[in-house]
Amino acid sequence: MKIRTASVADLPAVLGLWSRERSGHASVSDRREHLERLLERDPDALLVAEAEAEIVAALIAAWDGWRGNMYRLAVRLDRRRQGIGRALVRAGEESLHRRGAVRVTALVALEDEVAGGFWDAAGYPLDREIGRRVRNL
Repeated sequence: MKIRTASVADLPAVLGLWSRERSGHASVSDRREHLERLLERDPDALLVAEAEAEIVAALIAAWDGWRGNMYRLAVRLDRRRQGIGRALVRAGEESLHRRGAVRVTALVALEDEVAGGFWDAAGYPLDREIGRRVRNL
């Protein structure tokens, strides 16, 4: 398995993975133009795990100049519980740290027990002091 930053050529595979494997709690549609804009603004933000010449997992590890944020982690169902998600998270942490992050937030739906369990095991406990307030535009 190889972890690397994604390119524009990878976007169809990433979008396909997300359409099949993303959390049912994700409320904003995934669109190519959004990912293209992400890669223009932060070329290191989209990481993929590749096995046998296929993208089997993806993660956004974005840097806003102050904090790192990780979200949209998805691992192909048949490749789960093999350490791929954890390896991708560690690669995201390393990438964010190189860019200056000293704190990283993982955005996870509160009611997503599978994702919550994964992030707990990865060392990201639920922060019970700070809540997120969101408005879709």
